[in-house]
Amino acid sequence: MNEALIKNWNSRISKGDIVIFLGDFIFKQKEKARYFIDRLNGNITFIRGNHDNNNSLDTKILYVVVKFANQEVFCVHHPEDYSSSYIINLVGHVHEKWKIRKVYNSFLVNVGVDAWRYYPVNIEEILKAIVEFKRESKKVR
Repeated sequence: MNEALIKNWNSRISKGDIVIFLGDFIFKQKEKARYFIDRLNGNITFIRGNHDNNNSLDTKILYVVVKFANQEVFCVHHPEDYSSSYIINLVGHVHEKWKIRKVYNSFLVNVGVDAWRYYPVNIEEILKAIVEFKRESKKVR
């Protein structure tokens, strides 16, 4: 599985791409963190996840705000730590349980690879998924 994830990652991410990884990079494999990082394309910023205290990354960042096309996006590991100050919140932690949820006026988008066919997801795909989620939500009413 690790090799498939590396292959999928590198098929989507180039060496110069900026990547924000929303936590839980490696679980209980302290010695392997550097091995995997060295094999992955992109300039990776790691956000602390609940399993990151055992992987040697010593991640200090709890969240970041990214501005893309005049849209500020809040990025955090746990969905319950989302910020209602932002329309789009990117989260991890929930694995395949759900892809998008709306909480009040915020969209929470699970960017974990298990929700996106085991590929990393880019901002264009996220925005497209939100539009589709809105369209499907209107059909239900």
